Amino acid sequence: MTEKTKLGFIGLGVMGEPMCRNMTKAGLGPMVVFDLSDGPLARLEADGATRAGTIAEVSKSADIIFLSLPGGPEVEKIILGPGGLLENGRAGQIIVDMSTCPVAIARKAAAALAEKGMIFADAPVARTRQAAIDGTLSIMVGSDDETFETLRPYLAAAATDITHCGGIGTGQVVKLLNNMLLIQSVVALGEALTIGERAGVDRALLVDTLSKGSADSFALRNHVKKAMLPRDFPVGAFGTDYATKDIAYALELANDAGVKSPAGELAKEMLEKTSAAGYGAEYFPVLLKLIEGKR
Repeated sequence: MTEKTKLGFIGLGVMGEPMCRNMTKAGLGPMVVFDLSDGPLARLEADGATRAGTIAEVSKSADIIFLSLPGGPEVEKIILGPGGLLENGRAGQIIVDMSTCPVAIARKAAAALAEKGMIFADAPVARTRQAAIDGTLSIMVGSDDETFETLRPYLAAAATDITHCGGIGTGQVVKLLNNMLLIQSVVALGEALTIGERAGVDRALLVDTLSKGSADSFALRNHVKKAMLPRDFPVGAFGTDYATKDIAYALELANDAGVKSPAGELAKEMLEKTSAAGYGAEYFPVLLKLIEGKR
């Protein structure tokens, strides 16, 4: 691929829009974009991207197409379904799925695309929406070596850490384990915060002191300090329902590997209860309210 490579981006949600914006502004090639919502399309047009009316239009226009979608069903539909990327694609075209998706779907899509001479890479992302805005994401890539090197300069517009995890599906393996550990940590931290406060320790002091010791973590510094302490659980961040989906995918992976994950099951149960209590759209550390017994 050259600097004139034509790029496409499908899925301009919480993470997709800022990632696409950073790629567009990097000037790596003309960008054509598609989403079901008009708002992000209009904003990205203002940043220099071209709006597409259909998925097929993106497929026929772009050499590399990035996807940032809600989950496995959407990925499977857009790649393999009627009017999708497989149907409208061509040999040599690269499809890069930056969604969080089951490993089995990534490998199924890769195999189907390969029959047409198309190339697939899974490249899910980690860190926060602010990291997506700042271009400081961590991206975990599953692909062959040549494809990884081809994609690296494009991914670098959205990330400061880009890791080649191995063959197809391994990016998703690492991402799912990342999210499983994060969610488990947030559940444990919510319990610690509630126990400490009820035992007479100031919440802010507890968190600050824990962050100076061996209990320090990304979740403590971000999910606790920025959400649980101020009790700020916005809609439009990484919501409870999305977190539930991700840990369910991780538990599917564990089952396929023949490994039991009691901690993962506990975290999933807590998320499901949080969603049932009416917090499905809120930022998932809102599970603190369930631990506190406050609905």
